[in-house]
Amino acid sequence: MIHAPYIIPPLPADWPYPPGAPRLPLGCRVNRELPGLGGGWRICTPGAIEPAGVAVPVPGAFGRGGVLRVGDLVLRPYRRGGLLRHVNERTYRSNLRFAAEYAVHRGLWEAGFPTVEPMGYAWRPVRFGVEGVLITRLAEGDSWPNRWDLSAERAGDIRRALACLCAWGLWSPDLNATNVLLPPDGGALFLDWDRAGFTGSDVDLMPRYRARLERSLLKLRAPAEAFAVMAPEPRP
Repeated sequence: MIHAPYIIPPLPADWPYPPGAPRLPLGCRVNRELPGLGGGWRICTPGAIEPAGVAVPVPGAFGRGGVLRVGDLVLRPYRRGGLLRHVNERTYRSNLRFAAEYAVHRGLWEAGFPTVEPMGYAWRPVRFGVEGVLITRLAEGDSWPNRWDLSAERAGDIRRALACLCAWGLWSPDLNATNVLLPPDGGALFLDWDRAGFTGSDVDLMPRYRARLERSLLKLRAPAEAFAVMAPEPRP
């Protein structure tokens, strides 16, 4: 059987989140301007909406830089990590990586998973490939590393969301503590689905997620209470 990691599988029977609003089909417009990022972009968004207004840097945004806010939208340019960034920071072979992230993100949103609203992506030719921008709706809140002192309820929200990803068979290799947003009214939103894909529900993903987040917490020099969020639940 051929496995396609970006095709959204059926939800688990015990999925706890109510469905989200379905996205309109993507409409793409060519040779457009993106505020703060210049021209020549092919913008693919639901209903072919376009970011318009003044671009301002998002203060305190984690990641590799260049994150902009335009009205109620956020533009996050794709940037490579690791050693490769010193040779090729922002050029990709094609736009398929951006389209794949949007497909997974859209599936999560429509399933009601706690994430920011996906608003599409943009790309343009550059040198020997393309560069891309992820477009999402702005969501207020603090990044987890800015608020390590979580309530028991909020810590439970993070664990439940991770358990749901595992039950659905979705592995997100870039998930780390900086990609957990804590809204002011409670709960937790998960960000960044680059390279995420469905592995199948028969794969035990929780140890991998736990190890991935613990490495992130070590790198960020998080306090002990942050590690306790990822501790295995005690068996009854």
